[in-house]
Amino acid sequence: MIPFIFFYFKIVYLRLNFNENIMNIFDQENFSFFLWVMTGVAVIVFFSLYHVNAGYGIMYNKKWGVTVNNRLGWILMEAPVFLVMLLCWWFSDRQFHTVPFILFLLFQSHYFQRSFIFPLLFKTKSRMPVAIMMSGVLFNTLNGLMQGGWIFYVSPENLYTIDWLTTPQFIIGVIIFFIGMGINLHSDHIIRHLRKPGDHNHYLPKGGFYDYVTSANYFGELTEWLGWAILTWSFAGFVFFIWTFANLVPRANTIYKKYKESFPEMEHLNLKRIIPFIY
Repeated sequence: MIPFIFFYFKIVYLRLNFNENIMNIFDQENFSFFLWVMTGVAVIVFFSLYHVNAGYGIMYNKKWGVTVNNRLGWILMEAPVFLVMLLCWWFSDRQFHTVPFILFLLFQSHYFQRSFIFPLLFKTKSRMPVAIMMSGVLFNTLNGLMQGGWIFYVSPENLYTIDWLTTPQFIIGVIIFFIGMGINLHSDHIIRHLRKPGDHNHYLPKGGFYDYVTSANYFGELTEWLGWAILTWSFAGFVFFIWTFANLVPRANTIYKKYKESFPEMEHLNLKRIIPFIY
């Protein structure tokens, strides 16, 4: 009984301490400054990635140095945002407020799949540079603080009331969010089944949105987080969409060029990079 009581008061202490620290860091002024800095860095990343090929996946390059198993790298890279959001929810006084809790579940549904299911479905024994993994860890940690900080600490308490669920932005945003998630999951399914066991060759994906763009999985993810920005109707959500755009659009351009070099049939296909009929 005594250990249980000690554990209970320890949790209470941690919760109060976490709330105090995050509120000191992310008062309205500091949080706005943080979001503007993240926006500025995203712009820099966007232009930089048109000149630097991130060395993972089809663009894997040994010059990026020490590597880890791809499955492990993905888990370690994606899990921080899931865990940070979990902590923001767990220690918040708005823990079970209806709308914040729904937003929490939507966000976590993506990252649970991305962190703990998606990597385990890999069929190859490819490698990921530690440098790439660590940059992902950094961004995902900061993004968890952006999204969780906004939903559970910084947003006005009277913003995400039950009426939010009937607003146009929430309804439209949720529809876009799930359409993007569906495209992303279906596109990943196509990619995973391009190779037979033991085959390490690269193939041009076909089917689904791959009939329109060479990076249909990225188009799905871009659509998903556009939906998130709309359904939260927040600067924090919009900054996440900007970061998704800044990271995936240059990456899609690199993949498009790689495919054009590798697959002669690309010359006869009217494929775009990431946004159907546009880019």
